[in-house]
Amino acid sequence: MEGFFLYNQAEQLMEQYPLTVTETAKGRGALICITECGEKILKEYKGSAVRAEILHDVAEYLNKAGIKTDGIIKTTEGAFLSGSAEEGFYLLKDWYSGRECDTKSRDDILEAVAQLARMHQCLAQYDGQIPEGLFVSEQILIGEYERHTRELKKVRNYIRAKKKKNLFETKFMEHYSGYLTQAEEVEERLKEQAAHREESEWQQMYGLCHGDYNQHNILFRKEGIWIINLEQLHVDVQVSDLAHFMRKILEKHNWNTGLGMDMIRAYDKKKKLSAMECEQICFRLAYPEKFWKVANHYYNSRKSWVSGRDIEKLDKVTGQEKERQQFLEMLFHFVR
Repeated sequence: MEGFFLYNQAEQLMEQYPLTVTETAKGRGALICITECGEKILKEYKGSAVRAEILHDVAEYLNKAGIKTDGIIKTTEGAFLSGSAEEGFYLLKDWYSGRECDTKSRDDILEAVAQLARMHQCLAQYDGQIPEGLFVSEQILIGEYERHTRELKKVRNYIRAKKKKNLFETKFMEHYSGYLTQAEEVEERLKEQAAHREESEWQQMYGLCHGDYNQHNILFRKEGIWIINLEQLHVDVQVSDLAHFMRKILEKHNWNTGLGMDMIRAYDKKKKLSAMECEQICFRLAYPEKFWKVANHYYNSRKSWVSGRDIEKLDKVTGQEKERQQFLEMLFHFVR
C-alpha cells in the first residue's frame, strides 16, 4: 500500500505548487513529475514542518556553495510541505537522473569520500538556526551500543535455554563470546574518550551530517557529484557519515585494508582528521554491528524454522572476521 494515496491524489497534491505537470512516472513510494521547470519528485515525508524548513535552507546553502543536492520546492503559499495531517505530508524536491556510486569502482568510492569531506567542510560553516532536537550527543551512541549488546545477550540466553539448537543457533553460539568482547570493549573505550576529552576539540568534530550517506544517495552526473536525500540530516560527529559509508563499502570488499586506508586518506586530504575523529571512526567500525544486526533479525523473526538467508548472512559476517580484524589493527595503528 506504500504510496497508494500519493499515486491516487498526485494531481490534487501538485495543484498546491506553482508548476505545470505534463507527465508523471511512479518511483519507489514516490512520484516523478515532468514540469516546465525540470523534473521533480514528490515523496512522503514523516518529519515536522520545522525540520522541512531546515532541509530547505541547508539545501539552498549547499547549492550556493557548489555542493550540489536536491532542493525542496515550496508550495504556492510558501509552505515546505503539501498534503494534510489526515492523509499525510509530502515533499516536492528537485529530481536528477544520474549514475549511482558504483561500489565496485575504487575511483567512484574515493571520489564519493572526497565529496563527503567537502560537504562536511561546508556544513561546518553553516550558521543558520538549528533546533535542539537535531543534535545528537555522544551518550546517544553509547546508549545505542549498550542496547545492542543487551539484545545480543538476550539472543544468547534464548538460544542457550533451548535443548535442541538449529544450524543458525549453533553457529551463533560458536562465535558469540568473541563478538560480545568486541562490543563491550568499544563501549568502554567510547566512555573513556568521553570522560577525558578536551571540550574544544570535541566541539570541532560536531556539525551537520547527511545521516544516511550510502551509494544510493550519491549521483555521478556530467556536471559533477550530487549528494541527495538529506532527510536524515542532524548534528553529530561528522565522521559518523564516513564510518557509515566505510562500513557499507568494506563489507562489500571483504574489509580490504588498502581500500579502507585509501578512503581515510581521501577524506583527510580534503578535511584534516584529528586524532579524536580517527578514534571515533575506529570505535564505530570496531563495534560488531553486522553480527548484532543478523542476530536481531533472527530473534525478531519466526523462530520455528531457520532462515537460510540468516545462515548465509551469519556465515558472511564470521567469514570476513579475519580480514576485518586485520583492517582494524591497521586503523588503530594509524591512529596511534
